[in-house]
Amino acid sequence: MQIQLNGEDHVVADAMTVAALVESLGLQGRRLAVERNEDIVPRSAHADTLLQAGDRIEIVHAIGGG
Repeated sequence: MQIQLNGEDHVVADAMTVAALVESLGLQGRRLAVERNEDIVPRSAHADTLLQAGDRIEIVHAIGGG
């Protein structure tokens, strides 16, 4: 199915969760925020949040600084 990931068209498997998307992108274990259709998806809900065709997903990496 097709979603929009950080403003770009992206094809993912049907019934993919946010957690599976993050893993497929090689981003597991990193500090990041995921937004689905303009709503933040809490990390505790990543494994239970199913993506739907047409979803707009934004993934932002947290970067520390000083």
